[in-house]
Amino acid sequence: MPAILFVCLANRYRSPLAAAFFCKCLEQHADRADWIVGSAGTWAQPGLPADSRAVKDAREKGLDIKSHRSRPITANLLFHSNLVITMEGGQKEALQVEFPSESKKICLLSEAVDGVSYDIPDPNDRDASHKDIAKELFELILRGYENICDLAIRNQRIIDLSSPPSN
Repeated sequence: MPAILFVCLANRYRSPLAAAFFCKCLEQHADRADWIVGSAGTWAQPGLPADSRAVKDAREKGLDIKSHRSRPITANLLFHSNLVITMEGGQKEALQVEFPSESKKICLLSEAVDGVSYDIPDPNDRDASHKDIAKELFELILRGYENICDLAIRNQRIIDLSSPPSN
C-alpha cells in the first residue's frame, strides 16, 4: 500500500492540514482506502497539538485534527514513505542532503501538483494569512490529487520491514 508523508517546519499547521485533506480525498475513492498518510516536521518538537488556527481551518472543511500531535522527521519515516511532500524548497533541499538515498521521492507540493516550484508560506510569517494558506492547501490537493497518487504509486517499492534504517 502506498504511503505519503507531508512535511512542513513544525508539523502543527500546513502538513497536518494537507494530510487530513488528502485523507478526505482518499476516502472518496474506495480503491485507495488502504493508503497510509502522515505528516512530520523538519524542526518539530514531538507531541505538540496542532495550531489552533489549523484546528479551526480544518473544522471549516469538515476535518478533525484535534488529536494530531507533532513529530519530527526521521530516517525511518522517510524510508517507509513512497512520496514525501514538503511545503518549502528549503525543507526539500535539507531532506535531500540529509537523506540522499531517499532524495528521489521528495518533492514540493507545488511540484507534485503543478510541476512548478514555489513555497507554501508558514502561517507565522508576517505576510502570510492562515486562511489564505489553508485555502491554497485545499485547492492544491484537490486539483493535484491524481498527480500525487500517481507519484506515490510510481515510487512504491517493497520495503523490508525487518531492517529499517536507524533513527
